[in-house]
Amino acid sequence: MSRVADKVVLVTGAGSGIGRASAKLLAAEGATVIVTDVNRAGGLETVQQIGGNARFEEHDTAKEADWKRIIDDIMAREGRLNGLVNNAGIAGPFPSSFEGESLDQWRRILSINVEGVFLGCKYGVPALRSSGGGSIVNMSSLAAFLGTPDLSAYGASKGAVRQFTKTVAMDCARKGYKVRCNSVHPGIIMTPMGEHILPSEKARERTRQRVPIGHFGTPEDIAYGVLYLISDESRFMTGAELVIDGGMNAI
Repeated sequence: MSRVADKVVLVTGAGSGIGRASAKLLAAEGATVIVTDVNRAGGLETVQQIGGNARFEEHDTAKEADWKRIIDDIMAREGRLNGLVNNAGIAGPFPSSFEGESLDQWRRILSINVEGVFLGCKYGVPALRSSGGGSIVNMSSLAAFLGTPDLSAYGASKGAVRQFTKTVAMDCARKGYKVRCNSVHPGIIMTPMGEHILPSEKARERTRQRVPIGHFGTPEDIAYGVLYLISDESRFMTGAELVIDGGMNAI
């Protein structure tokens, strides 16, 4: 039996890409998945593709009231929360250097990528704790380890997620909450966001040559990492970084 069977898991930003792949895999392994996204059509499509063990809620992760509503609803309807995947995120226009990036653009990216993760942990941890413990997966990026001169706000946001994950992990461990928190760091994945950053085949080929394993990743490659961290098999992991990048971080 899968170690996520009978778990209730919330996956944000699950209307496409990595979020959708993660929600589908978790549901296929027996979890009940709450799919959330600002993209209602995409979220409903994800639930339709799952075909059971899932429901959709419209959710702006940058809004505190939305987080309170979503968590309260899960506890009222499902009675527990065992896993949280903080996946929702944006990259902004490409390229975006810090010299040309507007303050409004910077704040928008950080409000979703960083504040959304903060709010998810703020409201998710008490629910997980009251459910007997559980696992949080925060979606960061390879960008958390590298300079990102063409995506300055995005890189800064993912670095913040990496550090904040460790803070949540250590705080929960010291308090005996039985709540684990780890970050996942995808490399270049062909999602709608990845296609936006690399819009031409020439740009993709040039970038592909930098990936030691020789090809880009897929959303499913990341979903299997999420599955592991949500599952009981990763019970001895907290505050860790799971890098899934085809070897780019090893260069």
